[in-house]
Amino acid sequence: MQDFSKFSEIKYERPNFKQVRKDILDSVKIMKKAKTYEEFKKGYLHAENAMQEMASMVTISSIRNTIDMNDKFYDEEEKYLNRAGATVALASLKLLDTVLSSSFKDDINKEYGPYLLKQLENNKKIASKKIIFLSIKEGSLSQKYSKLVANAKTTFMNEECNFYGLLKHMQSTNREERKEAFFAFSKLYESIASELDNIYTELVNVRCKTAKRLKFDSYIDYIYLRRGRYDYTKKDVAAFRESVRKYIVPLCQKLFDMQKEDLGIDKLHFYDEDLTFKDGNAKPEGTWQELVKKASLMYSELSSETKEFFDFMTEHELFDLETRPGKHMGGYCTFIPKYKAPFIFSNFNGTSADVDVLTHEAGHAFQFYLGSRNIDNEMLQSSTSEIDEIHSMTMEHFTYPFMDKFFKENKNKYLYHHLTNAVKVIPYLVSVDEFQHKVFENPKMSASERRTTWKEIEKTYMPWRDYDNDNFFENGAFWMQKQHIFLYPFYYVDYALAQSCAFQLFLRGIDNFDVAWTDYVNLCKAGGTKGYFDLLAVARLESPFEEKTIKDIASKIEKVIDGFRAKVKE
Repeated sequence: MQDFSKFSEIKYERPNFKQVRKDILDSVKIMKKAKTYEEFKKGYLHAENAMQEMASMVTISSIRNTIDMNDKFYDEEEKYLNRAGATVALASLKLLDTVLSSSFKDDINKEYGPYLLKQLENNKKIASKKIIFLSIKEGSLSQKYSKLVANAKTTFMNEECNFYGLLKHMQSTNREERKEAFFAFSKLYESIASELDNIYTELVNVRCKTAKRLKFDSYIDYIYLRRGRYDYTKKDVAAFRESVRKYIVPLCQKLFDMQKEDLGIDKLHFYDEDLTFKDGNAKPEGTWQELVKKASLMYSELSSETKEFFDFMTEHELFDLETRPGKHMGGYCTFIPKYKAPFIFSNFNGTSADVDVLTHEAGHAFQFYLGSRNIDNEMLQSSTSEIDEIHSMTMEHFTYPFMDKFFKENKNKYLYHHLTNAVKVIPYLVSVDEFQHKVFENPKMSASERRTTWKEIEKTYMPWRDYDNDNFFENGAFWMQKQHIFLYPFYYVDYALAQSCAFQLFLRGIDNFDVAWTDYVNLCKAGGTKGYFDLLAVARLESPFEEKTIKDIASKIEKVIDGFRAKVKE
């Protein structure tokens, strides 16, 4: 790890792709001539260091591009990196082949465990020079999408708003304001809908061509492998969605029915769904800088591990949290390997979601921090998304005792809102997953057919959903407001799978927090050293693919929710 002061002061240097390619090919020569495992490993580490330096600069450029999508330098840099990175891909393939054909496989297994070679073998199936230009095309379309939505804006209540700016109005206690903000939200998407439809059609075509060139039967088969889903299949995921329909959807219906009564309304519309209390949801007190200071106190008290981690984050200013015009939508956590530094990005909007970021994304960052300091091989430092999201979602629940720092006397309102929302979002998560399965089972779908498909899925998993006669969303266009569908294909059911596991750790923590915390830290430290089910075993978690697991979780969480509700009513 190299020393640095603040993220903003890190000097960006365009990667020398020709040099990186040379370093990798030089490493291949060393590895092929190696007489001992030590010589072989030395050659491999030479390549890894070159790729780590390259990856760090690529990540820094990406972060700065998302911070300001209108920054011309980083906009052009992203275009260049997307194209030029292909020159390294072929060399990386040779490195991959050299490792897999090596006579030192037993030594690799002994040092790193068998999962590393399994990853490399599967990576070989999805890596080929045949798809380099398709990858470039997909990257260009993704950037086009990101820039389009980042620059979409409207005027609402005499204020220029982007999508995130409208969300705070959609939590107003004034129902008419919520309604008007929702219609403005809808119209803003409708204004760019034709462009979004065209971009997604192109993305579907490119993705299907990629799978075909690699001789996969479908893009679904390809993306499951690319996402590291080695241990389960689309049939298992379909069974999980069915468990959600049977046990989570009825619980959500009950929660929404109670919410309707609490709000004192006859009909719950979409713009009512996120307002849990008639007098308003709990809001954190303070600027984003003050919230970070409160988070520092929280993580100092939570554990010695989290204190060390968050002190590192604040010392090096590894955040960009405020909403600004031209900033990329959403929130994320990424990692800069050269500095072993996580980075948290978000769009604070004055709602409780701001605190959710400081727990959810910090959960990811905490795992990056532990993994990079406990595991030598970078490939094994973090896992697949359905495991990684356990790190983030569990942290959200484990910080419940400290929420008075942010919400003071409204702590219990926040806890009830957060826990019920963690349940209520699951049907939407599986809806996005089923939508993508259906799209890629029938990739020739027209834009109109995609909307019809989404509308049918909503009826299955979200029967309460009502858009108050907004024609655009009522006719099935709501799918297009989910950026994961455009940027991170098939990355969404992962949240639902992970939430099922986070609930297990949360419930365990109610009985014995120290035991649950130990299980959690062990999972974080394990990174991606094992497969999905083996990592669940590390934290003593039951598989979410078992119907009984979801049934039991729904029953137990319902009781906790009832207890939280009683405290709010006191």
